[in-house]
Amino acid sequence: MTGVESRVAPDAESARDLAAAALDREATVVVFGRCTVEYDGRAASTLGPGDRLVVLKPDGTALVHTDEGQKPVNWQPPGCAHSVAVEEGLVVRSERETPAETLLVEFEDVAHAAAYDGSDPEDLSLSGTEADLKERILADPDLVEAGFEPRATERETPAGAVDVFGVDADGNRVVLELKRRRVGPDAVSQLNRYVDALQRDLHADATVRGVLVAPSVTDRARSLLAERGLEFVSLEP
Repeated sequence: MTGVESRVAPDAESARDLAAAALDREATVVVFGRCTVEYDGRAASTLGPGDRLVVLKPDGTALVHTDEGQKPVNWQPPGCAHSVAVEEGLVVRSERETPAETLLVEFEDVAHAAAYDGSDPEDLSLSGTEADLKERILADPDLVEAGFEPRATERETPAGAVDVFGVDADGNRVVLELKRRRVGPDAVSQLNRYVDALQRDLHADATVRGVLVAPSVTDRARSLLAERGLEFVSLEP
């Protein structure tokens, strides 16, 4: 395990900030507290106030557990997009588009929130790392597209460090955001911030393309890519 962040009895804003940052870096999020749960999709269900454990996994899985039984009382499968917000309290959403389903958890009180940066060794032979993905692209840039030329890695911008910066065959600037596993809307937002930051830094007529490189994306992420004029290349480490 490479890192653990934990907060006891955080306020809603603190819990949201921890969870949002963890989701952005593809960590596992665990929140325990008093909450209500609603599901809307192929059917509909509601759970009134109760103490429950919510787990959000990087692959898009969401689980809601009570203090009884081995199975979750509500869940969402891999491929869903997680988001967190503060309304009257901490609000957790897990959504997917096909079929259309939403799991909504509204916390009245958060007793504990934690984020875990880790991976299961059983998965290592299948997924590799983002560093492996970067090395693969640097060794063969045409995997991104014909004519792509990497110019820098970890290029700093006001929005953070860009994984790979380069130019395409027409001389346009290209920003690559690399992810080692299936990703959702958070990765699209991260890429969009890098593109916006570079466009502000470069002269007005510069074209900056944003390309998300990952094994796969959720339906919502694909829609957001199209909405924001960003691109996707399917590639594994």
